[in-house]
Amino acid sequence: MLNVVNESKEIITGLDSVTIQKWISGIKGGRTLTIDVDFPLSVIHAGHVIITKDGDYKPMPLSQKTTTSGGTTTPVVDEDGNPVYEYGTLPSGYAYAGVLYRSILASKPAASIMINGEVNSETVPYPMTSIKSAFKTACPHIVFIKDEIAE
Repeated sequence: MLNVVNESKEIITGLDSVTIQKWISGIKGGRTLTIDVDFPLSVIHAGHVIITKDGDYKPMPLSQKTTTSGGTTTPVVDEDGNPVYEYGTLPSGYAYAGVLYRSILASKPAASIMINGEVNSETVPYPMTSIKSAFKTACPHIVFIKDEIAE
């Protein structure tokens, strides 16, 4: 007999409800994200920036953070030796769509995409520094807060 029911899997990050402080609205029905072959993670965390082009939605690309010293560029790793990522460059033709409402598995990329609400800037999965201005212009109804003060 064919099993058509998805097995239940729980992603526990502890930060979803802390990162998304207030959901006001999102893209009705959500979207299935396109996950590029080179996307480095198995879990996409709440607050991850979502981009779109021609009806295709995907997580904002990541690149491994590097540091340069004395002309030598070195990849940054955490205390466990895992790569540290940051947002990469917005691909040509893509626009910012919103942020991921809840963490999902990259292997099952059914996503709720928030387009209006509040995001805790202290707990977003990756620093927004390099893209924040452009993101806020594209998604003006998403407000970044810090200790309940809007940025």
